Amino acid sequence: MADAPSFGRSIAEARKRIGVSQKGLAAMLKRDDGMCVSPQYLNDIEHSRRHPSTDWLITQLANVLGLDTDYMYFLAGRVSPDLVAMNASPEAVALAMTVLRNKLN
Repeated sequence: MADAPSFGRSIAEARKRIGVSQKGLAAMLKRDDGMCVSPQYLNDIEHSRRHPSTDWLITQLANVLGLDTDYMYFLAGRVSPDLVAMNASPEAVALAMTVLRNKLN
């Protein structure tokens, strides 16, 4: 049985697929303060020792690596900011989650 997908594993596989080192990818990623992400931080994310600290980082990783942003938010255990901004009612969220669960089963 294959290992379940994870955020870190998905990042590592995509990075390797495009032929970029951890150091190279880290240099492409900017923190909120404009500084580059450290290669050690990226290594920790890839090995599931840390989680991405911001939505901005999840979005950057998905864009740079050509991954689906919504799927990466899912793997990170987070909700995309554009969905949160919709200000849905509790009933609408519950219905959407029920539909999602049914589709995934």
